[in-house]
Amino acid sequence: MTISLTAVVLLMTAVLMLSVELAAGYTFSSRLIHGFSDEAVSFWASKGKSMTWPKRESVEHMRLLLSNDWKRQRLKLGSQKQLLFPSEGSETHFYGNDLSWLHYVWIDIGTPNASFLVALDAGSDLLWLPCNCVQCAPLSSSYYSMLDKDLNEYSPARSSSSKHLSCSHQLCELGPNCRSPKEHCPYTVNYYSENTSSSGFLFEDQLHLTSVGGHEHQGSVLAPIVIGCGSKQSGNYLSGAAPDGLMGLGPGEISVPSLLAKSGFVPHSFSLCFGKSNSGTIFFGDKGPENQRRSSFVSLDGNYNTYVVEVQHYCVGGTCPKQSGFQALVDSGSSFTFLPSEIFTKVVTEFEKQMNATRLAIEDFPCCYKASSQGLLNIPSMKLLLAANQSFVIQNPMFTISSGQVSI
Repeated sequence: MTISLTAVVLLMTAVLMLSVELAAGYTFSSRLIHGFSDEAVSFWASKGKSMTWPKRESVEHMRLLLSNDWKRQRLKLGSQKQLLFPSEGSETHFYGNDLSWLHYVWIDIGTPNASFLVALDAGSDLLWLPCNCVQCAPLSSSYYSMLDKDLNEYSPARSSSSKHLSCSHQLCELGPNCRSPKEHCPYTVNYYSENTSSSGFLFEDQLHLTSVGGHEHQGSVLAPIVIGCGSKQSGNYLSGAAPDGLMGLGPGEISVPSLLAKSGFVPHSFSLCFGKSNSGTIFFGDKGPENQRRSSFVSLDGNYNTYVVEVQHYCVGGTCPKQSGFQALVDSGSSFTFLPSEIFTKVVTEFEKQMNATRLAIEDFPCCYKASSQGLLNIPSMKLLLAANQSFVIQNPMFTISSGQVSI
């Protein structure tokens, strides 16, 4: 199906004429006229300047207005930097339980390029791929009902742009354990999930990206990055999670966002946006609109190694229990929001005060309620109150377990 979009450009250019009358109380008055109107022509004529413009609403007229807008935006924004997204497309994918409830994106790596379906993880830094496999997840599409092609295994030997990362490199965390600074740098990453890890050796190679924005046409970008050649995975990475690799989006120096910023391609930022279907987009260098709400990250044990925000209150309905604040890790690899036990108790206590349903005990979900229809429940609103009085409203705080049973 082909979708055709018609773009409508709203253009406004104006000349402000200001007259000042020196009278009691100083009265100021102004008139606003369009910069390319007949009245503006008369104004410039009175100043001794002959100005002519194309016929109104003609293509030439619109081009003139658009050109003027570009000039104004350059003055206002300066040399705005481009945005980057994977050459396979900015769309992220969500496969539910089939791939462990993670968000994924297709990326191209190396020369010639090979495609990989990597999980996105804001809670870690390294981009690793199955490579020279000793212990990896199956890559055949026959194991994954939603895939129509086999997944790839990264081969440094087949990429002419691949290079070993030596133990002397500043990004080699395990360098001090090497016998020689010229040795190939090993890596091991342990994840929050129990007994889940990836290990192997580090390589440098090229990530294929597409640029958009700034004032340039869409183009291709080859960005040097560091890749973990993951020869041995364990835990969840052998049972459905990230079978074709994982892209760490954390603030560490070895992450893709950090390396793109260090190379000067984009600012040190990225955006992950998801819709109700859980699919979305990823852009590197995206700082979002100026009017968006913001909350600063805070340090954890004096370091900014992860994305942590300060939650001042967890509010239920119109009530924000005292001492309900905590620090929270922003992690795209987690499906649920986990609270410290003491905060959880306070929130549940207040939640039950405002609910009009009978509580049920269901394995793994202690806060479930019985109702003939979810629409009949008086479900209190919930929100996180962050620093600077910014709030994050929790959409649909209840989900259905089974017919007539819902859980917080």
